[in-house]
This record gives sequence, structure tokens and C-alpha cells, in this order.
Amino acid sequence: MAMFWRRKALLCKIETTYGTDPVPTGAANAILASNVRIQPMEGQDVSRELDLPNMGAQPTIPVGLHAKLSFSVEVKGSGGQTAGTPPAFGPCLRACGMAEVIAAGATVTYNPVSTGIESATFYLNIDGVLFKLTGARGTATYRMTAQGLVVLEFEFTGLFVQPADLAMPTVALTTQLNHVPQVATTQNTPTLSLGAFTPVTRSFSLAFGNQVETRFLIRSEAVLITDHAEQIELAIEAAPLATFNPFQLAAAQTPVVLSLVHGVGAGRITTLSVPAAQMQRPSGFEQQQGIVEQTLRLVPMPQAGNDQFTIAFS
Repeated sequence: MAMFWRRKALLCKIETTYGTDPVPTGAANAILASNVRIQPMEGQDVSRELDLPNMGAQPTIPVGLHAKLSFSVEVKGSGGQTAGTPPAFGPCLRACGMAEVIAAGATVTYNPVSTGIESATFYLNIDGVLFKLTGARGTATYRMTAQGLVVLEFEFTGLFVQPADLAMPTVALTTQLNHVPQVATTQNTPTLSLGAFTPVTRSFSLAFGNQVETRFLIRSEAVLITDHAEQIELAIEAAPLATFNPFQLAAAQTPVVLSLVHGVGAGRITTLSVPAAQMQRPSGFEQQQGIVEQTLRLVPMPQAGNDQFTIAFS
């Protein structure tokens, strides 16, 4: 019997104990996602290297088993259009080494942390087959392109669990579906600034740059985030140097404040703040429709620590 790729349900829930399934449910833990991909049985195949009286392939043993899961979610402010409500994908951010701070009725803010990094269990049901990842941690990229949807692209690694036949769960997605995203336009993205400069922007991305490691030892098997290395890439219309001089900023290693606000209306606003972004050496120029454009690369720098950037939903 054929399985239909379009029939998918994705659930995510934070774990209380690492690697212990907290049993996410379709009613409380469903994620509205796109571009879902699963690599359910990653690892290595160890050859037994037997000496036999005949030629032929060697038998192997699978080891270091883990699973990889990637998907995108729409960035559209607080959950359910109510300011101060965590988005449904909040647990995904927490499993990417982010702390969640809730100001009731106002904002939900996420910032990177270096200790106490949480883990999550994911259920991905594809037309009646359940793929489960426990102990999952990952990384993400915040991505915006003019006239397109603003998204968070997640990549997770988790401990391997044998897939099993299981009926598709009933998922509660109505609130997420009714919370319609706003595309990146001048009206819907009111703020994008580098210090006092407000560039005409084609695209923006912030990669969390988490170093995700599988560490499989005797009496300890885990997926760890061992470092952060955030990176910003910004494609803009080039400006006269008197207006904005990225070459001078890069040479002097002068940090700039970066602010990006997307969304209009209570419960629909996402604010990305980088208090000190170091300009890296600008690359060359290119043209689009006869207009000079350039790509800038910046590194969010920590000040007191764990404050190199924040993402706030309000």
C-alpha cells in the first residue's frame, strides 16, 4: 500500500529528563511546518573484517545510530495573535540553545545560552509511520527575502528510535493556520537598520551557527551543542561611502547596532536585535536590474555573555 508524502504530522515537546520521551500530543504540541525532511537512521557501518576461505563482501554492524530532522516554520509574531504568547515552535528554539523569557501579555524573548541547554522529543508521522527523535538538539537560521515569507529553518539531530506503524494523530493546527504570516515588504517590515543607516534590502539571514555533536560513549550517549558561532548575511543596495562605509567599519572593527522588526499589529511582531555586530570584510559588488548591490557579513558579538542577539515575539 502506497504512503503519501503529503500526509505528515510533526510534534515537538521539551524533555524533562534528557532522552526520555515526554510523549507529545497532537492537541498540545503540533508544529505547522514546511519542507520537512527526515534522515531516520544515520551512523556508521562497522565491518567485521572476517578472514574467510572465499571472496565476498564483509558483514557489517550499524553503530552510532542517530536521526536528523529539518523543517521550516513561518515567523509571524506571538502564538495565536496574542502578544506574550510563545509561538508553537518555541520548544524548537529552546532545543537550539535558546532561553525563553515570557512577559505576560507583552513579549516572549529568546536569547542564546551556554549552559543548561534543553533537549526535545520530536514525532514525525508520515502517513501512518512514526519516526521519533529523542534527546534532540539543533541549530537554526532566521531568513528573510523581499516579497517572501520570513522563516526559521531548523536542523535537528536526535537519538535513534526504531520507526513504528502508528495511526496519524489528530493535530490542532487551526490557531497556527489562522495566524496568517506577513510577507517581507516595506509596509510589513518597518525597521531594518545598521546603526543610523537604513539599507534598501534584498535579503537577510542570521545563522545560529550551533555546533551540534553526537557523542556516543559507554554509559553516555547524547547529542550536544558544544559552541555557538552566529553569522549574519545581508544583501543590500550599495550606498555612497559618505552615507555608509562598511570598509571603514571592518578595518576599525567598529561594532554597529542591528535592528530588524517584522510584522505589524499586536501579536504579529517579531523583533531581532543585535546590540554589537562586527562588520567583516565586504565582498565585491554585483548588479541587479542595473543597480549596484553588495553582500555584507557581520558577526554578533557577546557583551556580558549570552546577549549577542535576541528574538522577541510580541
